Amino acid sequence: MTHSTTVLVIGGGGTGVGTARDLAARGVDVTLVDRGGLGSGTSGRSHGLLHSGARYAEADPEGAAECIAENEILRDIAGHAIGDTGGIFVQLEDDDPDYFEAKLAGCREHGIDAEVIDGDEARERVPELGESVERAMVVPDGVIYPSRLVAANAQSAVDHGARVLTHAPVEGMTVDDGAISTVEVGGEVNETIVPEYVINATGAWAGELAAMAGVDVEMQPTKGVMVGVDYEGLGPVLNRCRVPDDGDIVIPHERQVVLGTTSVAVDDPDEYDEEQWEIEKMFEECAKMMPTLEGRDVARTYWGVRPLYAPDEAGRGSKDSGKGDERGISRGFFLLDHEADGVDNFASVVGGKLTTYRMMAEATADHVAEILGVDAESTTASERLPGVDDPDELDRLVAEYSARQPADEDVVADRSDAAAADD
Repeated sequence: MTHSTTVLVIGGGGTGVGTARDLAARGVDVTLVDRGGLGSGTSGRSHGLLHSGARYAEADPEGAAECIAENEILRDIAGHAIGDTGGIFVQLEDDDPDYFEAKLAGCREHGIDAEVIDGDEARERVPELGESVERAMVVPDGVIYPSRLVAANAQSAVDHGARVLTHAPVEGMTVDDGAISTVEVGGEVNETIVPEYVINATGAWAGELAAMAGVDVEMQPTKGVMVGVDYEGLGPVLNRCRVPDDGDIVIPHERQVVLGTTSVAVDDPDEYDEEQWEIEKMFEECAKMMPTLEGRDVARTYWGVRPLYAPDEAGRGSKDSGKGDERGISRGFFLLDHEADGVDNFASVVGGKLTTYRMMAEATADHVAEILGVDAESTTASERLPGVDDPDELDRLVAEYSARQPADEDVVADRSDAAAADD
């Protein structure tokens, strides 16, 4: 079977579904395919931090400004796809006070609300904090539930006329006269798609997908572990106020906290070692902020792979971005128009952060709309996502799009049996 579409988006993570939503809302005929359920790559295996921009405030003004702007937009449009927990950066006895001051100055310069409190007040607000906390900075961080966010974006795309196909791996492409003419999709879909334009939004797998069109996109994926621990009642996101390193963040969920994360370069985003030392390091480091973690059992673990663009990583002088500036500086996103590589109707979007997925999608949609001669502008910053006022409806959408992923599986209801029954 053959299906024609104006724009084919390949990859159903945050950026992919966001782009499909944006273009469909402009009246463009869009089809999105993903090899698994939505969010099954990087988005659904992230730590799920809704960045305020404070993490990057001292090192990357542009990244910090993007984060706080998108943070505020998501609070308006995403409802129960986010948790409005707030966040706190804590300075321990061994941490550099100058780094704290630099981050505070950056927050104030870039419009990120930041309140400084001493160690005693920090422990009054967050009893889990240890005695080694000397002072803290309160910032508007939050939590993203990626499964819900991705599913709501997909439904919005469908509501605007898009076609969203899961369990639909791309198995090949044909390039004729400098353009992709057909894309073979297997799995449950098993059809040939004839696109006018193709967007590669496959994240860490962008290199493999681009190679099908004879294009070189060099990625440098890095793995990171997240450890779920049963723990109710932690209020804000906890961040260690030091040069970014392993085990410097604790994300609160409803009945668990998620400890993160490591950063280790891998050759293959599908094949890498899941190592015990990474899990142990999370407890060791996060317990310095939150001693009540000591002695607790692991409830679950999962690893994610960051979609890092290799030329950008090379410019940082680091392959394993384990600590320091190479890890801490906000990595931007890159929109690669492959007309320069001899394929006129093909672009890849790589890098970035889940917090800024909507901005990345808007920029990608702007690029494609200009090529297609579409005059309509983006509406995604003001249009509220469907279902977000009702957690049950969001979880129904998650099941419909096979979007329940490890990052928030302890929060999202398991409706697999109901979804199977509906099928």
